[in-house]
Amino acid sequence: MFEGKQILITGGTGSLGHALTKKLLELGAEKIRIYSRNEHKQIEMESEFDDKKLRFLLGDVRDYNRLLRATEDVDIVFHAAALKHVPKIEYNPFEAIKTNVHGAQNVIDACVHNKVERAICVGTDKAVSPLNTYGATKLLMEKLFVTAVHYSNPKKHLTKFFAVRYGNVFGSSGSVIPKFIQQIKSKKKVTITEPNMTRFNISMDDALELILNATKSGISSEIFVPKLKAYSLQDIADVAKELLGDTGQEIIGIRSGEKLHETLINHDEIRNTWEYNNMYMVKEAIEQESYPGVKKVEHLESYSSDKVENISKEELKNMIQKSGLLED
Repeated sequence: MFEGKQILITGGTGSLGHALTKKLLELGAEKIRIYSRNEHKQIEMESEFDDKKLRFLLGDVRDYNRLLRATEDVDIVFHAAALKHVPKIEYNPFEAIKTNVHGAQNVIDACVHNKVERAICVGTDKAVSPLNTYGATKLLMEKLFVTAVHYSNPKKHLTKFFAVRYGNVFGSSGSVIPKFIQQIKSKKKVTITEPNMTRFNISMDDALELILNATKSGISSEIFVPKLKAYSLQDIADVAKELLGDTGQEIIGIRSGEKLHETLINHDEIRNTWEYNNMYMVKEAIEQESYPGVKKVEHLESYSSDKVENISKEELKNMIQKSGLLED
C-alpha cells in the first residue's frame, strides 16, 4: 500500500525517522517529506541517503501554517515528532504541551484540511496511567488521534487516524544500554536507578513492523500494541559488564517521574483489547466482520513489563553484539 504514495514523517530526522525512511523507500514510496526543526540533522540525513525521492522540510509541529503546506498532496502521515526527555520535560512542562499536544492537534487539523488518507501517531508505554508530564502529553496525543474521526467531515473526506504504542527501542540514543556501555568504557561505575526495574524490549525492526502493519490494518481510532518480552536493568548491567569488563555499579534510586515497571495496556483497557494481525488492538467497540480473525483478549489482567516473559541474558548479549553499540 506504500508503493507510489506521497508520505510525510514529522520528526523525520530521528532514529525512527531514519529507519522508517529507508524501509518506505524499499517499499516503493514515490516521495517522502522529512519534516523536522533540526537543520544539522537534515543536512546529515540528506547526504546519507542522497535520494531524489526525499524532500527535507524545516518546520516545527507547533506551526500549523507550515504543516498545512507540508501535508499538501500527501497520502500518509507518520507523526513521530515529540519532546521526549522525561527530566527535561518535568522541568519544562509547558514546552512539552506545546509540542506533544498542540503539535498533535496541528497535525490532525492539517491532515483533515488536506484530505490525507491515513495518519498514524507514534506513542509510548509512558502514556498508560502516566506518572510524568511526558506520559501525560503522549496520552493526550493518543486521545486526540483516536477521536479525530469525529472531527473530520465524512461527506467530504474521512482521514483514518490511529496510533501505535510501544516502549523504548533497544539501544536507541539516550537509553540505558548505550549509557551503561559508555560508562564501562570510561572506567566508571554503572549507575543503576533500581536493579529490579523492568522495561519492554523492542528492536527497531520490530517497531517498523508494528508501524507498517498497523498502517495497513487500521480502519480508524485503534491503538496498536506489539507483543513483547521485557528485561530488568540488572540483567542489562550484568551483560554489559560481561562483554566489556566489571567496573562496579552504584544504585542511585528511581528518578522523578519514573516507574518501577512500565505498562502497555492497563487493567481498564484490557476490557477493550483484541488480538489482531499478530498485534494487540485497543478499541472500545468494533464490528468484528471489519477485522478478519480478530479475537477478544481474555488471558491478561494488564500488560506490564513485570508480567511478561523476560528476555534471556544470552539473547540480550547477542542483541548488544549485533547492534553496533560496542564499536567506538
